[in-house]
Amino acid sequence: MDLKRNIVMNRYSRKKYRSNKIAHFLFAGVTFLSIAILFVIIGDLIRRGGAYIDWDFFTSFPSRFATKSGILPALLGSIWIITLTAVISVPIGVGAATFLEEYAKDSRLMRFIRINISNLAGIPSIVYGILGLTIFVRTLGLGRSILSGSLTMALLILPIIIVSAQEAIRTVPDELRQGSYALGATKLQTIRRIVLPGALPGILTGIILSVARALGESAPLLLVGAFSYVSSLPEGPMDSFIVLPIQIYSWTSKPSEDFRNVTAAAILVLIALMIIFNVIAIIIRSKRQNKFE
Repeated sequence: MDLKRNIVMNRYSRKKYRSNKIAHFLFAGVTFLSIAILFVIIGDLIRRGGAYIDWDFFTSFPSRFATKSGILPALLGSIWIITLTAVISVPIGVGAATFLEEYAKDSRLMRFIRINISNLAGIPSIVYGILGLTIFVRTLGLGRSILSGSLTMALLILPIIIVSAQEAIRTVPDELRQGSYALGATKLQTIRRIVLPGALPGILTGIILSVARALGESAPLLLVGAFSYVSSLPEGPMDSFIVLPIQIYSWTSKPSEDFRNVTAAAILVLIALMIIFNVIAIIIRSKRQNKFE
């Protein structure tokens, strides 16, 4: 009986081993295929647009001629939008996540709110554009300005920041909170000195990745009034603006082959900015995690 059981177990183990191997090679193959496709796309972009990336490309306005075109207004517009978006959304998002995790009771209303915040993170960005157009541009009378675009993008990334901050706060061991209370600290002191510093790596990662997503969005900004061409640089939050994704879209609509190459150069700049954001997220997370440990 034992011999028969051992034979059955060996067959089951071999079958499980083969299944694991097949799954391993399948997932590895899909991963390497995705990376290969990405390198092909980036290589084609470098081949097309690499020659156009120079100092003049960063300091010039768009032009009717591809060789004279630059991304200065779009680059500054993106910086304005991303900066204001982060200033608006980060305090609200982290504060909301802290309240939901540390202060709110486990009631039916709170569960309903948490579920809907998670659902909001998956809503298409065009919906936020319609909301921003209705509320900020028309109802509040902010016009087609940088402030309207920033408020709209803040709505877009706010659910992502809240959800990521909640997950980060949950990772802080409850023993640390209890130890803080045992030493006489108040709840606010515990949150400020124990919970938020412990959750900071995850919070920062969520913030930077959500801001990087906002950097590549164009649909909401098209609805709230981003222009396809501006003749002056933005100097304040009420000025008109253009951002890199919309400048890229504008150039792709032109029939000239040279403009396609300029578009490739602008896409490379946008990808580089996103990579920088991701690298910053990894570095900050690593340093803060080591400091906390």
